[in-house]
Amino acid sequence: MYNHVFRLTGSWTLAEDVTQSTFLVAWRRRGEAGPVDGLVLPWLLVVATNATRTEWRSARRWLAALRRLPPEREVDADLAGDVAGRLDDERQMAKILAVVRRLPRAEREAVALCLWSGVPYGEAAKALGISEGAVRSRVSRARARLARLVADDNKQEEER
Repeated sequence: MYNHVFRLTGSWTLAEDVTQSTFLVAWRRRGEAGPVDGLVLPWLLVVATNATRTEWRSARRWLAALRRLPPEREVDADLAGDVAGRLDDERQMAKILAVVRRLPRAEREAVALCLWSGVPYGEAAKALGISEGAVRSRVSRARARLARLVADDNKQEEER
């Protein structure tokens, strides 16, 4: 779950927060849980995706409020190796997310469930309320579109 949310957010810290809120929401909505072939993971991953969207909306509002405040003084910090590694992970994931966010929402959801979190196509289909063929089609289109987008981005960077 934690890795799934990291892949959606690109931030280890935010992934921790969203994972916690996912389980809180899941506990509150446990009566509505829709197990897929007796498994709750696909339902939890969809709850996590929705919790991530909620977090992004809250963050946008929070940042808008912060922009209205005067800037604070910068503080120099001694960064440990772990922090540097996390920052590198987040930078790399931000690049990936920049490309993935250009996909249509339905394709992003299929990528997050099937490719990033390893949910089988059939379980993802049941969790999303669509046919398995539709999930396979979304994943296939997403892969093709991502390949084109990455190639275009690389070409543009070479021209700079």
